[in-house]
Amino acid sequence: MRTIFSILALGALALVAFADTNVTGKWTGSFKIAGPESETGTAFLMLKQSGSDISGTVGPDEGEQHTITKGKIEGDKITLLVEDEDHTIKFDLVVAGDRITGDANISREGQTKQAKIEVTRAK
Repeated sequence: MRTIFSILALGALALVAFADTNVTGKWTGSFKIAGPESETGTAFLMLKQSGSDISGTVGPDEGEQHTITKGKIEGDKITLLVEDEDHTIKFDLVVAGDRITGDANISREGQTKQAKIEVTRAK
C-alpha cells in the first residue's frame, strides 16, 4: 500500500514539474552567426507545446516565419528542426523560466553555419 502511494505521489509531482515548463507563446530576441562572416539579427519564435511535442514557426520576425517540422522538449532541453526547400536549421536550446538560449546549425547549399540564439517570452 505504501509503495502504491509513493508511486502515485511521485507521478503527481512529475506532472506538476512538467506543467511548470510550458513554452507555448511568442519569444523574441536575437541570433549571432559565428565565424569570419559574423552576422547578427533578430529572432522570433511562435511555439505551441502539447505534452512533449512542440510545433509552430521560427524566423527573424513575425512577417517571415518558417514551419517547425519536428520539435520536442525533454525537461529543460528543446530540439527543433526546420526544413525548407533550400535550407535546414537544427536548434538545440535550453529553457530557463522566460528565457531560451542555445545553438542553431544552419545548412544551406552544402555549407553549414552555427549561430547562438537568445530569446525571451514576449509580454
